[in-house]
Amino acid sequence: MAVADIGESIPPNTPHAVSVSLPTWSAIVGYETGEEWVLSKMMTGYPRFFIHKKIRELAQSVRSLYGREGEEVALFPSIATALLCEQFIKSQQCSSSPLQSTIIDFRSRTQHLKDSEKSSVITQFAALLYPETHKGLLKVFWQHTGDGISSRRAEHCQIAVEAGEMNAHSRDGKPLPVKLMRKGPRRYQRNENGSDQDRNQQETYKNVSTGKDVIKFVEERYGRNLEASLVENAKTVIKRRIAGSLTANVDLEGALEIPNGKRNIRRVPGFSTEDVYLFPTGMSAIFNSHRLLLSTRGASKSICFGFPYIDTLKILQKWGPGCLFYGLGEESELDDLEHRLQQGERFLALYCEFPGNPLLKSPNLPRIRTLADQYSFAVVVDETIGNFLNVHVLPFSDIVVSSLTKIFSGDSNVMGGSLILNPQTPFYHVLKKVITAEYEDNYWAEDAIFMERNSRDFVQRIEKINQSAETVCDMLNQHPLIKKVYYPKYSESKNNYDKCRNGRGGYGGLLSLTFFSTADAVTFFDQLETAKGPSLGTNFTLSSPFTLLAHYSELDWAAQYGVEADLVRISVGLEDTDFLLGSFDRALKAVAKMRQAGGL
Repeated sequence: MAVADIGESIPPNTPHAVSVSLPTWSAIVGYETGEEWVLSKMMTGYPRFFIHKKIRELAQSVRSLYGREGEEVALFPSIATALLCEQFIKSQQCSSSPLQSTIIDFRSRTQHLKDSEKSSVITQFAALLYPETHKGLLKVFWQHTGDGISSRRAEHCQIAVEAGEMNAHSRDGKPLPVKLMRKGPRRYQRNENGSDQDRNQQETYKNVSTGKDVIKFVEERYGRNLEASLVENAKTVIKRRIAGSLTANVDLEGALEIPNGKRNIRRVPGFSTEDVYLFPTGMSAIFNSHRLLLSTRGASKSICFGFPYIDTLKILQKWGPGCLFYGLGEESELDDLEHRLQQGERFLALYCEFPGNPLLKSPNLPRIRTLADQYSFAVVVDETIGNFLNVHVLPFSDIVVSSLTKIFSGDSNVMGGSLILNPQTPFYHVLKKVITAEYEDNYWAEDAIFMERNSRDFVQRIEKINQSAETVCDMLNQHPLIKKVYYPKYSESKNNYDKCRNGRGGYGGLLSLTFFSTADAVTFFDQLETAKGPSLGTNFTLSSPFTLLAHYSELDWAAQYGVEADLVRISVGLEDTDFLLGSFDRALKAVAKMRQAGGL
């Protein structure tokens, strides 16, 4: 993929992209420091960090209808998630005065129908109107929890709001006065590029194979009549793929025809799709796993083992009684944990990634499982980086979470997350009882349809990416200008990874590099011929100076755990392997030339 200009979506011209182009080191720094020459060009961004324009449009509509002076609007998929945000703001605000906020529940007017009369997806969302002085706290909640409204849901709801098809109720269920925003039939409006709205929408949906006529599908979608059975079927197929019982590259209709057999690549007796739960984002799955454990086991500290993606640590620190952080993820830290347990300390759960991001370290899961069984704490493993085709982590876990946004989707145009329960662990029955009673399916219909479509060939994609990434790492690991390659194959924790590695599994598509100087890192990154921006697991190679993006305000803190400020993270895609080798070689030759010119 060609390097895009600053602020453009990755992939280009993708309305709901989950990455954005920041193609140079200076652009990354400018973004983090709030420089106008970068921010003014940002047309989109990673959804938990950047409010999509469709979400902003819907928020503005709600504000114009129901807002008051000095209020901001935050949007959520349900009233329950809006209440969670409100509770968080109340717990964190400095003022002792009561929070002056309003929650409005919007639902389509078919909500009153009996289930037997419903054939379309119920359009719904919730709005939290709050004082603009608390905007920073809202941003924290939105980023860490991943529970905000998706851009596709916002787009769909905006159409319904403009057409007067939504009822509004207060938090206690009382109807609010109906206020209409009529702008004429949406299909005849022109978009920013002056093209007919329907033509672009048909193009967007041209690859959706559902066993239905595509044009009919688009017309139904923009008549706001998404077929409920279609969406439920898509979610069922996604769950089967996550469970490992469906690995064939077939469309939705073909997938439904394949018997849901007893094949269980998860290696856990009794495990089925009934133990798989979908969430709007990977962070939402992590956040809700923590809520589930607090609800079932009481308020105790958790453990974060290994250097994690930052929002996981923040969730454990900000919700509940706190967190014991073992940022190195080494055996010596497990020794310390075991000593604490022997001395009587008790914990709610241990969270870890397998392997970690960005250092690709793998924790000793068999030892962690032994300690968990002996001292009664839960184990939650994030398998996003490893993925279940490469590694089997469920046998050692009570809960496995994953960001479906990444390699499961691959197309970088939809968010999603999953949570699965291990039916063979001591906490299963109590966890199952509570999640069955409290689980709220907030995964928006269109997001599920796109995720199902994108994930059909995930087996073949992962095999190709495994091969290419390993070949690239073999080359980089021998190069004299590279200080260190972080990759499970070359990690000090390789033995831990291999203990959980599936027979035909590889080492994944993510790697990180460090250099001997900042100048080397900057030159390499600027000259590298890949897409450059946040996210990973994309079908195209995607690079970023990860530490700057994720930890710009805490670089010294990250360095304590071996995460260098100049680290460059690379997610290998589906490009031809020789092309990738050539791209990395040319970037390294540019480093050598820079050094030679500087007399180094």
